[in-house]
Amino acid sequence: MNEGDRVLVETKDKKFEGVVLPSATKGSVVLKLVSGYNVGIVKKEIKKSTVLEKYKKKAEREVKKIAHSLKKKTIAILHTGGTIASKVDYETGAVIARFTPEELVALFPELEHLVNIKSRLIGNMWSDDMRFVDYNAIAKDIEKELKQGVDGIIVTQGTDTLHSTAAALSFILEDLPVPVLIVGSQRSSDRGSSDARMNLVCAVEFMLQSDFAEVAVCMHKSMNDDICAILPGLKCRKMHSSRRDAFKAVNASPYAEVDFQNRKVHILDGSFKKRSKSILKLRLFKDVKVGWLRSRPELFASELKIYNKYDGLLLEGTGLGHMPIGMHAENKKIFAELKKLGKKIPVVMSTQTVFGRVDMNVYSPGRELQEIGVLGNYSSMTPETTYLKLAWLLSNYPKKVKEMMHQDIRGELSPRIGVEFLE
Repeated sequence: MNEGDRVLVETKDKKFEGVVLPSATKGSVVLKLVSGYNVGIVKKEIKKSTVLEKYKKKAEREVKKIAHSLKKKTIAILHTGGTIASKVDYETGAVIARFTPEELVALFPELEHLVNIKSRLIGNMWSDDMRFVDYNAIAKDIEKELKQGVDGIIVTQGTDTLHSTAAALSFILEDLPVPVLIVGSQRSSDRGSSDARMNLVCAVEFMLQSDFAEVAVCMHKSMNDDICAILPGLKCRKMHSSRRDAFKAVNASPYAEVDFQNRKVHILDGSFKKRSKSILKLRLFKDVKVGWLRSRPELFASELKIYNKYDGLLLEGTGLGHMPIGMHAENKKIFAELKKLGKKIPVVMSTQTVFGRVDMNVYSPGRELQEIGVLGNYSSMTPETTYLKLAWLLSNYPKKVKEMMHQDIRGELSPRIGVEFLE
């Protein structure tokens, strides 16, 4: 059996007919079944295998060149990986990345009728592997495209840390004159339920029909293929591991919704920064070390000692912003360690609840944490945005962290949380 062959595999209990796919291990065979699903079979369990049809590679059709039109706006699409710009060879199951404008239009033909497309790969990475240096690299590529006069920029990446990329770029990109939308796909492109096409087309439509000039996320609003939501880059989060509507706004409303069927944009919150002729400035991340400690039962004081060598620390507290600092002897040691850290580095509180805000004035543990220098009271930021803001401030304004942590710099803080988020 070779990759691409259509085979019949028999085990002691079952028969499987499908196309042989690449396997990550030598001890198994992976088949793409007629149903579209993949199945892995341990080779030792195979009693008989029959090749029904040998794989014959087909010549790819020539991709037509696309003419640049002066009547259309130009959008740059920068790819960092993920499934959104991939094409599946249904005979072998292999995923092929498509990044040139011509190849992208071949995948999503309607783009050619909407805008001029500039498309290129700037890095092929798992979103979980991304670090501050990668956010800086994306920002520098955005700056390059802006200097060439594009009307908007789309950054595609894997969805797991997409909201963190949106928050990081929101801080880095100062005086942004055009929209930057982060777009991903929850379902791989070999499935009929893939959301890649709709998310990308809706992002383009939003850029064409609005004067938006911030960083935002464009993803499915619901499980249906009808509406995409434009979510604030500093106030959204991935809330589900696999649903197409995994991304939600946090302590805020979406900026807009894009009706995919009718191709209409409905603005829900027009408080965003508008397009301008401002000159982009990059406020990049530096090589800073910021810790992230999550409150939990049976936390030990010794776990905090490592942060003595860090530049800052995020606490992801429970409820209104609490840590285990009383009652037990170990908890009192935790309080003592936090007190020491608070004298050396910025220590900032966020809340595990995600929705709502930190309020360390309500209960005595919160007041005690404030007394030893823990920052973040009244913050409405998600833990991810809080972490990135702290790292960004340490990179750019190291002597003003305590002051600026409570200032609304890019719209990350909500002066008021709507009643819909309080019920």
